[in-house]
Amino acid sequence: MPNPRLTGLGSGLFCGAVMLVLGFLDQALFGASLTVYGVLFLPVCLVTALWVRRGDLLTAPVVVPIAFAVGLVTVAESGKGVGGRLMGLVTALATEAGWLYGGTLVAGSTMLVRRVRMLRRRRAVAARGRTPV
Repeated sequence: MPNPRLTGLGSGLFCGAVMLVLGFLDQALFGASLTVYGVLFLPVCLVTALWVRRGDLLTAPVVVPIAFAVGLVTVAESGKGVGGRLMGLVTALATEAGWLYGGTLVAGSTMLVRRVRMLRRRRAVAARGRTPV
């Protein structure tokens, strides 16, 4: 499994691009099913939170909701004109908030676990450095 380390901006671009592609695939294969889109969003959140650099961990729970909205543009129902598309996007955001919150929770909890592990590792290294061998 690849182990890239994305910057905060890179993780946002990665997550947004993947969700946009998945939105187009969902539209083509499943007729713009919002449930399929939401299910596909959860692993993208996990991968994004796992691949972000340690220094940019706090960006993971921030970029995933933005990426959800970016990809949602492709699967949201749209009426005529800009107003119709905007209304479809707002309606889809409101009705699919559970997936949005769930994905943000996945990214946030993954980020917290990584952060705690990083801090414990730092303390262990610092403790080893202070004690005589």
